Amino acid sequence: MKIREIIGALEQFAPLSLQDGFDNAGMQIGLTVDAESSGVLLCLDVTEEVVEEASEKGCDLIVSHHPLIFHAPKRLTGEDYVQRTIIKAIQKGINVYASHTNLDNAPGGVNWKIADTLGLTEVRPLAAKPEIEGAGSGVIGRLKEPMEREDFVVMVKERFDAGSVRYNSWCGEQVQTVAVCGGAGAFLIPDAIAQHADVFITGEIGYHRFFGYDQLIQLMEIGHFESEQYTINLLGQIIRKACPDVRLLETEIETNPINYL
Repeated sequence: MKIREIIGALEQFAPLSLQDGFDNAGMQIGLTVDAESSGVLLCLDVTEEVVEEASEKGCDLIVSHHPLIFHAPKRLTGEDYVQRTIIKAIQKGINVYASHTNLDNAPGGVNWKIADTLGLTEVRPLAAKPEIEGAGSGVIGRLKEPMEREDFVVMVKERFDAGSVRYNSWCGEQVQTVAVCGGAGAFLIPDAIAQHADVFITGEIGYHRFFGYDQLIQLMEIGHFESEQYTINLLGQIIRKACPDVRLLETEIETNPINYL
């Protein structure tokens, strides 16, 4: 299977047209896209260690969720980890592709994977994108049965293996309608409130955004990496379905830069 065909399968599921305006999803380093792929390594973040891993395991394509190249580098001198990773990938002959906010916004994409992990039903986009049915930022759904707030917090922490869960002092007692957005999704808090969600879960909220919602909604911040970790499984499912003969590996490198004590 040619690298170009693998990329085509990813973009059929998550068209680049669905990416947000600030994003830089797509081919990051395209060296041999018309060649037969020797293997694909899946990851959330591309680092020097991940590139080395791909090389050692004979993979000529890395597919990540987060773009390695987000802001265009002005030079390649190896002065930061992005530059060093680009240089190493080129030296090793490894192609790099990112499926980022287009995969977040795609029907059945990252946020649907989070909803599935939580066991939500009746899932729909939180902020729909009219151009494609089922596409949008974040999703909202319902638990099969209401849960006590404290039990729900514990369940979320366990399901996402989160080092910590930060949440506000919501006045409610039970949770059933749940809105989610992987990564930095605090911009969707008003949408979650407007659609009467009991709780909004995302990877990053920020200190000041926690103020003022105690009477409106339960806010939960579980960590950027933790919220999107299952994206690797999703990427694998997409590629396996369209390209069953491709050698597919998941990174063994821990790329979460945040530690918990």
